[in-house]
Amino acid sequence: MLQAINLSHSFEYPLFSEVNLDIKAGSTTAIVGASGSGKSTILHILSTLLKPKSGEVIFGGKNLYSLKDDELLKIRRQDFGIIFQAHYLFRGFSAGENIELASILSGQKIDKNILERLGIAGLMTQKASELSGGQQQRISIARVLAKRPKIIFADEPTGNLDSHTAADVMSVLCQYTKEQSSALVLVTHDERLAGQMDAQFRLENEKLNQIRG
Repeated sequence: MLQAINLSHSFEYPLFSEVNLDIKAGSTTAIVGASGSGKSTILHILSTLLKPKSGEVIFGGKNLYSLKDDELLKIRRQDFGIIFQAHYLFRGFSAGENIELASILSGQKIDKNILERLGIAGLMTQKASELSGGQQQRISIARVLAKRPKIIFADEPTGNLDSHTAADVMSVLCQYTKEQSSALVLVTHDERLAGQMDAQFRLENEKLNQIRG
């Protein structure tokens, strides 16, 4: 589904070079590494949010960074779902309106079963600003899934959740991936969580090495 070829990037100092990844349909992949190693930067490059210094990201047979801005926007809106640790909800909207907006933009129907499994079905009429941090994070995850993305990119998606809720959320994300023949690419510092994914990589000393899978 997605292929990264010889990616490299740097800011004031080199982050990584010669990063290669092959993401298959129905698969879950975790990238772990120390804080500041560049793992979130890899995720941003894969999800079209940041152009690499060199290398290619192939999706649908095309190098994403050779496409025009409107083509990239269409892929980001319809095919990719990005989950950040910060929820970025529209605070003046209700929980339901936040999710419905994503559904309208993508032309997909909201799966009420996902709302139930995330434990947020009863929150739809509440303003986002009235919800706890954990509730807001689950709303943001439901908003991403409402798009029915082909690939989910998740940056520490359970960082604001207690262990029980985090397990439920990851179960929902993994089940969605298998049922929809989608793919999940997860960046986390949680080794236990990473161990639940089909494949695991570690970013260390500017290189991305496959641990298993």
